[in-house]
Amino acid sequence: MSDLLTDVLSGGVRGGTAIMLAALGETLAERAGVVNLGTEGCLLVGALTGYAVAAETGSPWAGLVAGALAGAALALVHAGLVIWRRADQFATGLTLMFFGLGITSLFGVAYVGKAAPGFAPVEIPLLSDVPVLGPVLFAHDPVTYLSYLVAPLMWWWLRRSRSGLLVRTAGERADVLHLHGYRAGLIRGGAVVAGGALAGLGGAQLSTAYAHAWFEGMTAGRGFIAVALVIFAAWRPLRVVAGAYLFGALLAVAPVLQARGHAVNQFAMDALPFVITLLILAVIGRRTLRAAPQELRRVFESSSSN
Repeated sequence: MSDLLTDVLSGGVRGGTAIMLAALGETLAERAGVVNLGTEGCLLVGALTGYAVAAETGSPWAGLVAGALAGAALALVHAGLVIWRRADQFATGLTLMFFGLGITSLFGVAYVGKAAPGFAPVEIPLLSDVPVLGPVLFAHDPVTYLSYLVAPLMWWWLRRSRSGLLVRTAGERADVLHLHGYRAGLIRGGAVVAGGALAGLGGAQLSTAYAHAWFEGMTAGRGFIAVALVIFAAWRPLRVVAGAYLFGALLAVAPVLQARGHAVNQFAMDALPFVITLLILAVIGRRTLRAAPQELRRVFESSSSN
């Protein structure tokens, strides 16, 4: 039983890394007052670009950088449309999600079944030998280890730095920025693009370090889970980590049980993370939404009134 739990928790960390990076990127964008439902598209283009560049160059690190840039590029389109062209944030995000699905299906055909170098698990000496915590936290790929730093650094940056304060102000009182000579649109745009880069990085981790393959629609709704997770975590980066690993563990249950010879309903297990997401959102309701940045609440209220 303990080995089963260890395998599920380890799979939760490994499989939850992409969700965590995407959710942290969405946290950054929403802190600036912009919702990006196209996070799923950013994950997809990051996954394909990362895998394709790794296959063509022989370097998974080059693929990782390329995946982040691809996610940033798609997020830049979202930022341009919703910030400077005043397009509806929800409609634009969904459109870009479908665009990401379509473009990766078109250009990804050549990489289905094609081998590419990826990131292998690296055990950290001494730490990987610690009972339970060792295999759960310290026997993963280098990208997962790097992801451990993202949430605390984002928390510190948003709380303690001047630029982080500007991002939070853009999400709370954009008019204050205008009074002090700052351009809220540029700050929001930068936050959305940076968030897309994190989502693209998560997609590249998914293809080059987790699945070691590319196949159509491989993100399987992780982007939507990431968007919901931001609300569940009340826009707090450190809470995002716990939520991402929880959903990663839910995704890992079926493969672990199957590997141990247990018969499971794959369709039911695939639906489990989304059922849990809906239940959590139903429970937290409007109470958590009150903690949203003020500019973001206006987006939600405007959408609900239409």
